[in-house]
Amino acid sequence: MNTPENLRYSAQHLWVKAGEDGEWLAGITDYAQDLLGDIVFVDAPAAGTALTANQVCGLVESVKTGSDLHAPLDGVVTAVNERLQNNPELINDKPYDAWIFKFRNDNADLSGLLDTGAYRKLTEA
Repeated sequence: MNTPENLRYSAQHLWVKAGEDGEWLAGITDYAQDLLGDIVFVDAPAAGTALTANQVCGLVESVKTGSDLHAPLDGVVTAVNERLQNNPELINDKPYDAWIFKFRNDNADLSGLLDTGAYRKLTEA
């Protein structure tokens, strides 16, 4: 399983990465996409949507099942990866390049997220 060291992770299998513009990128992990199988649809939160950490904010559907997206942090969605609307399988191909949404988080409190080691322990359980 691919778990990059430069990311933070939620217990609900989203990764978070600081963007160059001060905003954050979020997507699902390699572990999650592997469990889901072939992804066929992504329902991302719309730009302007307020996020509350750990609350449902979207949906990813695969040929096997649907899985809720849970907000990794509090914030406001600023952009959605439009490429995923017609090509959701990009998540299967490169889960850490295929961000789902971008958001602004003003307090930058990452204490609710896992580092790489803690996420690996979670997924090995």
